[in-house]
Amino acid sequence: MDKRSVSLRLAILGALGAAGASISQPAFAEPAGESVEEVTVIGSRRANALDTVAPVDVISADQFESVGAPDMDNMLRSLVPSYNVAQQPINDESTLVRPANLRGLPPDNTLVLVNGKRRHRGGVITFLGDGISDGAQGPDVGPIPTIALKQVQVLRDGAAAQYGSDAIAGVINFQLKDSAEGAAFEARYGQYFAGDGATSQLAANMGLPLGANGFANLSFEFGEADPTSRSAQRADAQALIDAGNTAVLSPAQVWGQPQIKESMKFFANTAYEFDESLEAYFFGNYATREVDGGFFYRNPNTRDSVYSKDGGATLLVADLNPNNAVSCPTVAIDNNAPDAAALALISSGGALDSECFVFNELFPGGFTPRFGGKIVDQSAVAGLRGSFTSGLRYDVSAAYGSSEVEFLIYNTVNASLGPDTPTRFKPGLNHQTDTNVNVDLAYPLAISGLASPLNVAFGFEWREEQFEVERGQLESYQIGPFAAQGFSSGSNGFSGYGPQSEGVFARENIALYLDLEADVTDRLILGTAVRWEDFDDFGTTTNFKVAARYELTDTFAVRSTVSTGFRAPTPGQANIVRTITQMVNGALTETGVLPPTNPIASALASIASDGEFSAAPLKPEESFNWTLGATFDLGPVGVTLDYFNITLEDRIALNSLIDIDRTDPEQVAILDQLNSSGVPGASTLSAFQFFTNDFETETQGIDLVATLPFELAGGHSSLILALNWTDTQLKEITALADATRKIQLEDQLPGYRAILTGSHAIGPWSFMARTSYYDSYIVALDVGADASGEFDGKYGGELLVDMEVSYRITDGYRLAVGAQDIFDNVPDRFPNPELNSGAIYPTGSPMGFNGGFWYARLNIDF
Repeated sequence: MDKRSVSLRLAILGALGAAGASISQPAFAEPAGESVEEVTVIGSRRANALDTVAPVDVISADQFESVGAPDMDNMLRSLVPSYNVAQQPINDESTLVRPANLRGLPPDNTLVLVNGKRRHRGGVITFLGDGISDGAQGPDVGPIPTIALKQVQVLRDGAAAQYGSDAIAGVINFQLKDSAEGAAFEARYGQYFAGDGATSQLAANMGLPLGANGFANLSFEFGEADPTSRSAQRADAQALIDAGNTAVLSPAQVWGQPQIKESMKFFANTAYEFDESLEAYFFGNYATREVDGGFFYRNPNTRDSVYSKDGGATLLVADLNPNNAVSCPTVAIDNNAPDAAALALISSGGALDSECFVFNELFPGGFTPRFGGKIVDQSAVAGLRGSFTSGLRYDVSAAYGSSEVEFLIYNTVNASLGPDTPTRFKPGLNHQTDTNVNVDLAYPLAISGLASPLNVAFGFEWREEQFEVERGQLESYQIGPFAAQGFSSGSNGFSGYGPQSEGVFARENIALYLDLEADVTDRLILGTAVRWEDFDDFGTTTNFKVAARYELTDTFAVRSTVSTGFRAPTPGQANIVRTITQMVNGALTETGVLPPTNPIASALASIASDGEFSAAPLKPEESFNWTLGATFDLGPVGVTLDYFNITLEDRIALNSLIDIDRTDPEQVAILDQLNSSGVPGASTLSAFQFFTNDFETETQGIDLVATLPFELAGGHSSLILALNWTDTQLKEITALADATRKIQLEDQLPGYRAILTGSHAIGPWSFMARTSYYDSYIVALDVGADASGEFDGKYGGELLVDMEVSYRITDGYRLAVGAQDIFDNVPDRFPNPELNSGAIYPTGSPMGFNGGFWYARLNIDF
């Protein structure tokens, strides 16, 4: 293949029309006539891999630039059909780091790389992840600024044998810019059509020479985003207002995106070439952001263990001096209003003010906690790479990554502290750190009869994962003096980490791998890989991969892979202790999460299930992947078509909720043990969960990409269709994976997603239109499920249209205006929002629910 052929292939990489090309997601075209000798993509360890045996999507920096919303998850969702992510408006930690699904699998089943090196895991465990992601602990891609990216590569294939744990659904590699000159500046502002959710962002990138043979490429981004509200007034809140309660907010509970404050991202990518055979490199990041979101509304008549203990018949009154002879009055509730005379006795200035207390004095209209936190993310990777005169290539590196999440909850109470409760709490901190040392070697071995040298790649990895839980402030987990009178302990809505939760939990592992690949003939590529890993907590695992690609003609090639994979349980999943407030069967319920090795969890599980199951130590998930695909041309249209099948055994997730029977003396005794050991809220737990390896799924699907570059009206144009069909089946419904979980796994993501993108450039003008189709889906046990039972949770397919027009003002200056969801399309509404906790739209909608978003962007290149 001569340079002209290589140049042509790269020039239409955005359209992917090259014969036999294995890259299947478009990137915008390279300048015509520019010659590039090497293309590096994931999925192959060969030095000059123009064709890979597995499908790889390549997304250019220009494509990210044309997506209106600056959030990385939303950008990937707009460009990769098999990538799904929901808004998560009221979902505890999920609000801070949204769980994303590639090919319908949890976020920690996708391996994330930066410059080909493993990125550290995020500090958030997704306790509430819409069923699919419950309990997942994946990486956080939010700290990566888009202006720092040269391209993003998405390997849509199992690759655990090549890259290690987590690479079951695929691999996403963020490739950083590496220019030694030039600078770029971007200013962006946007807002939803509804008039809220304004976002602003400033970003800059600069390339600098580092000595005579090096570069330092620096990127910075600062942004903020206002919250949105797509809420109706709750029926119970409206009833309070109708009864004369003037302290109730409207709406009492907000459904929308959280507020993002002071989001700052910095990335540095550097390298220095000492000579042709030795290069040193370093890259790393530092990022912070603050997130402020909403929680569920606490009704001032009915909220259990704060306002009442009998479902709202009477107020729960605290006796401030239980040892004296004064008795607190009974405050009855009638027609949504407490007895005014009785309430006046114990309120400020009343005769019994110093003797009795009710939380109506502090929050007469009820309260809605605000939950969020500050995330600090940082990483550093350094290494040496080069080659010896023998042809042996090497890459020796060390990496450190850290994700720290400090939680904050305010506008809430620790009810067990009575009138002395604070209303603002720091519940504690999660700190995830990953340390990696890698030695990667490759040697081109000349073998007679092969069309290319046999690439022999082998290496070693040492990795340590550490999850640290720091206790919160005392009041956030304290069991106060009024707990004995029936008041709940811990900061209401998100109890703090206490002494029973704090600790440092770590695991080490080592790995060895061998990877072979060669052109057997001019038309046939074969590859195989095997990887052995040893973990200090659960032993060893060995995985393999076999892959082939064969060109039947110059314009038609077939490819296939077969592999096994695994995902190791994280130290956080194996050791976390939490209490969670969530909606269960239409009621706000306190639930607990206990470690699977906790003897209390095992005993409680066994008793609650009549001995059907018990908690057990976690073991790795295991997968079997196979793919079959083809790349071909239909005239000027380039097509790639790939089928995939992933069987995943021993999936690690939070089990379905196990109800606690408070009439069972054995269960009550265990709850007393939890309470005495300092677990906040244990006395009010109604259900509990633990992590388990419990069920098996089979996920299959098809990815289709068709591209057409063409000339129109004197300009350059392209049409690109990317379509994904994914279907997941729960192989067995067990006691821990019930019918609800089955719906969540099988039907909560759209079966089909399609993205059709058209672009046209002529003179200083550029135009882009993108149409995204989301197939129908079902939301099981949505917090807004119709209380009347008339709504079955099914939502129809939706079509979203994005448009952008940009104009080159002068050399280096470009102004763009555009809109996402330009026709302001939203999901099907709930039939009775006021009965659905105020939620107007399904909160787990894969397309979002905020509606149209307009934006303007100024780009300056020097």
